[in-house]
Amino acid sequence: MEFSINDINMKFVDKLKARARKLKSETYALWLAYRHPGTPWHAKVFAACVVAYALSPIDLIPDFIPILGYLDDLVLVPLGILLSIRMIPKDVMAECRERVQTLNSAKLKKNWVAAAVIVSFWALVIAFTGLLVWRAIKGKGG
Repeated sequence: MEFSINDINMKFVDKLKARARKLKSETYALWLAYRHPGTPWHAKVFAACVVAYALSPIDLIPDFIPILGYLDDLVLVPLGILLSIRMIPKDVMAECRERVQTLNSAKLKKNWVAAAVIVSFWALVIAFTGLLVWRAIKGKGG
């Protein structure tokens, strides 16, 4: 039996697609857990932040920045999901996962509020950096 590089690549791509579907499903389950009355408040806050960020159309670290741009997509989001799941009682998470299976056709929408928060964060970083540069230039000239 012979395997070509293309076969190996397709298996790798299939595994990535399966993991992406699992992450999407877990994100939806977290959204349901966030709304569940059995979820502790601290887990609700953390899960809400993770889901909002996962669904945000804008990343904290833009994807065009080499290596770091995909760090949030490949590490931070899955890590946030994992930590959120650990904060939520197992029975609540199991119930939410079951609901995801029954509501599989439902789609989560992009979170524009989270996008606005991220844009605001970067605007503050740029403004603060500009202020520091301005003060440094003013101090040297003055």
